[in-house]
Amino acid sequence: MKTSIIGYPRIGNLRELKFASEKYFRGEITSAELEQTAKDIRIYDLKLQKNSGLDFIPSNDFSFYDGVLDTAFLLNAVPERYTSLGLCELDTYFAAARGYQGEKGDVKALAMKKWYNTNYHYMVPEIDDNTDIKLAGNKPFELFSEALENGVKTKPVIIGAYTFLKLARYTGTKTAEDFAEKTAAAYSELLVKLGSLGAEWVQIDEPSLVKDMTAEDTELFVSLYEKILADKTGVKVLLQTYFGDVRDCYNELCGLGFDGIGLDFIEGKRSLELVKQNGFPKDKVLFAGVVNGKNIWRNSYEKTVSTVLELKKYTENIVLNTSCSLLHVPCTLANETKLSASFKKHFAYAEEKLGELSELSSILDADKPCETEEYRKNLALHSEKRAGENTAVKEKTASLTEKDLVRLPEFAEREKIQKERFKLPLFPTTTIGSFPQTADVKHNRSAFRKGEITQAEYEQFIEKKIAECVALQEEIGLDVLVHGEFERNDMVEYFGECLDGYIFTEKAWVQSYGTRCVKPPVIWGDISRAKPMTVRWSKYAQSLTDKPMKGMLTGPVTILNWSFPREDISLKESAFQIALAIREEVLDLEANGISIIQVDEAALREKLPLRKSDWREDYLDWAIPAFRYVHSGVKPETQIHTHMCYSEFADIIKDIDNMDADVITFEASRSDLTILDVLKENNFRTEVGPGVYDIHSPRIPSKQEIKEAIGKMTERIPVSKLWVNPDCGLKTRGNEETVPSLKNLVGAAIEARNENS
Repeated sequence: MKTSIIGYPRIGNLRELKFASEKYFRGEITSAELEQTAKDIRIYDLKLQKNSGLDFIPSNDFSFYDGVLDTAFLLNAVPERYTSLGLCELDTYFAAARGYQGEKGDVKALAMKKWYNTNYHYMVPEIDDNTDIKLAGNKPFELFSEALENGVKTKPVIIGAYTFLKLARYTGTKTAEDFAEKTAAAYSELLVKLGSLGAEWVQIDEPSLVKDMTAEDTELFVSLYEKILADKTGVKVLLQTYFGDVRDCYNELCGLGFDGIGLDFIEGKRSLELVKQNGFPKDKVLFAGVVNGKNIWRNSYEKTVSTVLELKKYTENIVLNTSCSLLHVPCTLANETKLSASFKKHFAYAEEKLGELSELSSILDADKPCETEEYRKNLALHSEKRAGENTAVKEKTASLTEKDLVRLPEFAEREKIQKERFKLPLFPTTTIGSFPQTADVKHNRSAFRKGEITQAEYEQFIEKKIAECVALQEEIGLDVLVHGEFERNDMVEYFGECLDGYIFTEKAWVQSYGTRCVKPPVIWGDISRAKPMTVRWSKYAQSLTDKPMKGMLTGPVTILNWSFPREDISLKESAFQIALAIREEVLDLEANGISIIQVDEAALREKLPLRKSDWREDYLDWAIPAFRYVHSGVKPETQIHTHMCYSEFADIIKDIDNMDADVITFEASRSDLTILDVLKENNFRTEVGPGVYDIHSPRIPSKQEIKEAIGKMTERIPVSKLWVNPDCGLKTRGNEETVPSLKNLVGAAIEARNENS
């Protein structure tokens, strides 16, 4: 039985691409040196996959920043504000990804959003009425040829035409349908050219097929591929889906001229049912996504073999595949030198998943799969009882009632009490939490972890940084301050390290966007809070100022979504265990004089099921209550903030309002403050701080630019409910960008305040 993967991590085993890219941004290496690092990573990964015995090896799954952005450049869908800068091709690409501010101009980056239900972010293509869609780039051809030159025959991978058009933002009067014909022509040309280069298979990714589709959506999809596949001489086409099932278009998909269809049998709730009910075309190959591309636990061969044997009743043409790209898991366990073998044996990163595919192929080729040695070893592994049960936590969360999830008094009364208590001016200014994690901060943390300094020396340094941060904020003139989070490595990993039930990796890095990588902690057992996690630092910071100091916490849903979760209990149960721990911390902060507490739920929208019919029962009915439980016990005069970013909020805005926070800050700058219209239409009651500038770009916004953003806000939201803040935390920026940006923010707020008083 043949094997395939949808894509492979591109950052390098030790994040080589991240570090090389950042050196290039700083002008420390040339573009040729950056290109060489990228090529070294690609060749290493290709040979690793070939040596594993993988039959269908992807190419063009590499990107310097994002695959959707690559597709926009491939199809000539690049806004003129970037091409008119006169930069080289690579720098034009990075200008669209990161923004540009220099001698050739000043432009913001493209909008950035979450990639379906993952923590990966994609760049939103921008198409105006004058965009001329055509095949304009060479990347897929160059990377296919590069692989061939290195002895590896690959299946080139490209984001599909339907998904590209559905993800794009249209800034004129035209819609996706108006660009369909030219897009289809470009993809048709792409297939012909890849076939001429010797490609036997081309993988076209269409994850948007797993979302709710209207009759018009299906018509667009079918019309695109009737044109694209009309002239595909000499090449086979695999239509690949992931993150769900294709219940709205299964029959149409099977009726088109694809040679292979990739279905997800991990997250696709109805994928197996669709095959059983409708059969599978005899002239096509089923690429069965049976190895989880999102989580790090070893595959259960018992479940996988059962699924594949069931599928064999309907088709013999099966290729074992991952459920999605391995982009969403770390590269290799080989670098986990500190992790106990008792933990590691349960894990499979990207490289190990290649081994799982090989083993599964051997097992399924055997006369009696369930009697093979590999199958029996895997069954024994999954039968082991893991330590980490906490009976008290399980009983506490199981006994919660609706009353435990309601904060009193109601919002309107609390709002009056808080305005009287804080007496903040119009357009109060604040930041989202973190301040720049400068080289000295990282060095101090590293030295402490290595035992080169004592805990007392480490903490003394943190106090010094907090004092500097508080003084800086007072100098700038911010109204509500933060302590800077210099003690935190990551907004989720830090809390995981303070909670029982987590284990931690050493090199399990996963790309979040561009050069930003995260190292998700692993939920091993039941979660509980052993001791206060943030109280000391927040209390110390508050002692340095008369202004309100925000206590900074990460919410239970975000901690869960940005961890590798357990698979032996429900997500709901895990969420409420974490909520109990964060609730205890909230009450501790309040008891220690912290009057404003921010509980970030940056990832609330992220794991919302892709189909609306699954939203309530499968997610919102426990995610929103879990957040409410965190703060339902605080006093009315304590102000609860939360923060969300880089997602579509319009369709769940009422649920967000029902989180019953007092203030919510949103990412808004990259999406041109479009969230404001949604807030107005829904009579959003919560006070809001739509981000007025983009912290993921190195450019410094002018005071006038921020003031214009505030002006847009006041047209839609009552001034009494508006806060002014950046759109996310500042940890990834430098002081040279942060300080002038915040000074401009405060200056703009003061001018707006004077004009609206």
